[in-house]
Amino acid sequence: MIIQHLPPESATMTALRNAMDGEELAEQAEEGEPERARWSQVEQLLALTADRLARIEYVLVCANTAKKSKRPDPPVPIRRPGAAPRRKKAQLSERGAERLFQLINGGAA
Repeated sequence: MIIQHLPPESATMTALRNAMDGEELAEQAEEGEPERARWSQVEQLLALTADRLARIEYVLVCANTAKKSKRPDPPVPIRRPGAAPRRKKAQLSERGAERLFQLINGGAA
């Protein structure tokens, strides 16, 4: 469909969005996949600026937090076209740590 290739800020797409009820908008927001959309260079630069600003804020908070206090999680970058969401790093469980310790120390039992 030709309408699908219009930019999101076009008058047609804006009118379609304005015609949606709250439930439809919520569904669209939940199912949105920005990594599959087309972004202009301006949108790419704006996302980069937002990510860098979030990183600066994070570093500032960390620098002004007491050493023994819990630090905030690092900011998650804005999803971009062609890039899948980042996966969270796997956490080593207590059982896994014990097994790893045994393997390192020669106990493969």
